[in-house]
Amino acid sequence: MTFFADLHIHSRFSRATSPSLVPEALSLWAQKKGIALVGTGDFTHPGWVSELKEKLTESENGLYRLREDLRDQVEGMLPTSCIAPTRFLLSGEISCIYKRGGKTRKVHNLVLMPDLDAVERFNRRLARIGNITSDGRPILGLDSRDLLEIALESSDRMFFIPAHIWTPWFSLFGTKSGFDTIEECFADLTPYIHALETGLSSDPPMNRLLSALDPYLLVSHSDAHSPEKLGREADLFDVPFDYDRICAAMTDGRGFEGTVEFYPEEGKYHYDGHRKCDVCLHPGDALESGGICPVCGKPLTLGVLHRITELADRETPKFFKPFHSLIPLPEVLSEILRCGPATKKVRAAYDDLLSSLGPELHILMDVNREEVEKAGGGLPAEALDRMRRGRVIRQEGYDGEYGVIRLFEPGEMDEK
Repeated sequence: MTFFADLHIHSRFSRATSPSLVPEALSLWAQKKGIALVGTGDFTHPGWVSELKEKLTESENGLYRLREDLRDQVEGMLPTSCIAPTRFLLSGEISCIYKRGGKTRKVHNLVLMPDLDAVERFNRRLARIGNITSDGRPILGLDSRDLLEIALESSDRMFFIPAHIWTPWFSLFGTKSGFDTIEECFADLTPYIHALETGLSSDPPMNRLLSALDPYLLVSHSDAHSPEKLGREADLFDVPFDYDRICAAMTDGRGFEGTVEFYPEEGKYHYDGHRKCDVCLHPGDALESGGICPVCGKPLTLGVLHRITELADRETPKFFKPFHSLIPLPEVLSEILRCGPATKKVRAAYDDLLSSLGPELHILMDVNREEVEKAGGGLPAEALDRMRRGRVIRQEGYDGEYGVIRLFEPGEMDEK
């Protein structure tokens, strides 16, 4: 069976997240988005684990589903066009901050586990090292290599993914505190790394400029801090609902069909820059300035494109799995309706399209132009056609500021 999965998300127990991040809302929005498999996120937090135990029941091998009475409640809130089976997979992100090679390293890692017993073994080990109760994404003084070892000792079926590997501040290859190679980070346990999460500010062709990444599968997830952000990036699988088959697909690539991606320019660390001075620079211009803000003289935050260019040993990507660059449907409607993506007007238009056409990813990728035009009018149909063909206007993100991807030139919609 073919389905979308979003394995890196957060719960309401993580800092700077929505209080509405509960299992029911995750199931609701997964179905609206067209996501069949959702990571639980935050499985290191005792409060979240208790809630998962209360609200989820075991399903297929290593997967969970919402309790039946809660499932009925959620389905009652959905248009029939979006109702579909939804599963959960136990996942958690850990922030590792430690000294290595004379530098402070800050690396985020995503860990998947096959069952709650393995999660509890893992959490007992982590609780001896640091505080896992104050944040759903705990910050631990623990080497990434040692975190991987603890995960392996907790379950030989665990799956370990370095998260958003290019983010400047907290990642495997980040300009501020990362490494230059995977082996430098994970040492003797490097063979247990099979997949890398690309993050919002890069896409597969960018990553495939590094031959060192050739052995690794590239995965993409939303890192959602609210239910509405689910599925802004996702993986496409063609395997049964089965934890081990899913992990195997991320190991050897069989049954892994590709990814759904942000346009990387929309990511908030794509270009270099200094947000306080409104300075956004292409890496070439940042190099000419010596990595210094031309306004205030402070160091620039060097972004993802800069770091990839620095490590790349190819001019063109060698190969990559299929991927689709998409703009979230609320952002498309926001541009057309000229109001914010969270406004009532956009939400009403969004819900109308879902009722008529099905879940968001299906609308963005599959529904033909004529059907979109019939359900929503000519502008949404034209917008989605342009997005699918890559005819977009890009304003790059930098230094924590999201970029903007537009589909129409100023004044163009007035002429239509």
